[in-house]
Amino acid sequence: MNSFRIGITADVLMSNGQPIFGEEALKLLDTPGIEWEYMDASSSDISAVHAARYDAICAMTTRVTPQSLDAKAIRLKLIARFGVGYDSIDVPACTAAGVLLTIAPDGVRRPVATSALTLVLMLAQQVLIKDRLTRSGRWNEKMDYIGTGLTGRTLGSIGIGNIGAELFRIARPLDMRCIAHDPAADPALAASLGVTLVDMDTLFRESDFLTVNCPLNEQTRGLVDARLIGLMKRSAYLVNTARGPIVDEKALYAALSDGLIAGAGLDVFEQEPTPADNPILKLDNVVVTPHGICFTDECMRGLAESAFRAALDVAAGREPPYVVNRDALAARR
Repeated sequence: MNSFRIGITADVLMSNGQPIFGEEALKLLDTPGIEWEYMDASSSDISAVHAARYDAICAMTTRVTPQSLDAKAIRLKLIARFGVGYDSIDVPACTAAGVLLTIAPDGVRRPVATSALTLVLMLAQQVLIKDRLTRSGRWNEKMDYIGTGLTGRTLGSIGIGNIGAELFRIARPLDMRCIAHDPAADPALAASLGVTLVDMDTLFRESDFLTVNCPLNEQTRGLVDARLIGLMKRSAYLVNTARGPIVDEKALYAALSDGLIAGAGLDVFEQEPTPADNPILKLDNVVVTPHGICFTDECMRGLAESAFRAALDVAAGREPPYVVNRDALAARR
């Protein structure tokens, strides 16, 4: 009987050659009938050669295109993402080829929610500015930078799904008013979290800290535009740990540089890596991180274990959780 072969994309390896998720997670793959290896790092795309070589591919940032699945004898059954976003994956092509796509919401739920809250707290306490004052010996200026207390302030979220709901859970002790907009929201879940569901304009008008917690798709691309940003309070902050293209970066820069909103916390950008001359990086009222603020040992281990469990499920003939393209299940039967 042939072994079930798993390829792990090489972008999970640090400069020292060790996996970002640690060796412990790999013990899941120490299972009879399972072979695994790190894939070559020569391409940013999964190739047709890979599709013919592996039964499952566990992928970080590597892209999947129609050409990826254009093998004459496709062996691939599963793409398991180390993450929840799948804008780098051509889902229709996977479905047409009968290749399942799974994501790992259980791995990012708490790490990304705490990352969003970290940016909220940094902005509220003006940590970045106070860090600069301290390093340059300008202690006498600290009274010029009074932060924003959170008690009674409004925490808003575009989305109350996996991460948005977790953000509201961990923010409960802060005694903030919580509001969200999400067309697919579960009213019972929102009520249990003490979250009021509102329309989009109300969300932008009333939030003191507005967080973006929705996926990038054709409906959300450019969603946070100049009009919506223009509804925000001058004292309000925008936090985006989701995907950069959800926010119109030029409109955000204009609002930040003109003082129309107080500041922003950005882990994601329209173009990544964002150019060093991006004007938004020159602003003092912006905290930025390189699409990696949630990268902790907890997060990486959780992502890997979720992806590896999906591969083991498929190897055993079980349906894995968190399947994006359920139509592919029928295509494989």
